[in-house]
Amino acid sequence: MTQQQVFCPVRRRWVALTPEEGVRQHTILMLHRHYGYPLELMQVEGAITVNGMTRRCDIVVHSAEGRPQIIVECKRPDVPLTQKVCDQACRYNTALQVPLLILTNGNQLVTLQVDLAGGTLSQLQEPPRCVKKS
Repeated sequence: MTQQQVFCPVRRRWVALTPEEGVRQHTILMLHRHYGYPLELMQVEGAITVNGMTRRCDIVVHSAEGRPQIIVECKRPDVPLTQKVCDQACRYNTALQVPLLILTNGNQLVTLQVDLAGGTLSQLQEPPRCVKKS
């Protein structure tokens, strides 16, 4: 029996539709269609180095200038968004230094604004819309 596949518009290829991948694809489309983030500015499962170890960010959204702006951490729908999930995104942010973290399991979405200078997090109601430069 072959595993069901889904087309990833960011990676431009078919990938196995696991529960986490379903959440990732839903989040990509939400960020693109509802919040206006261009697919071209997204990176999926990009490698970063944290404490000397290679890790993969589920989704990183970059600015038009190519700087990372948002880290999105996706979990399967049956995985609660706990402090452990937040800590994982924060560890990834030690490498990328983005101002926004998004945590989601497909049922819940948490948006956190990062004060890089002060090292604090504050929760936002929802992700901000993409600001288009004219």
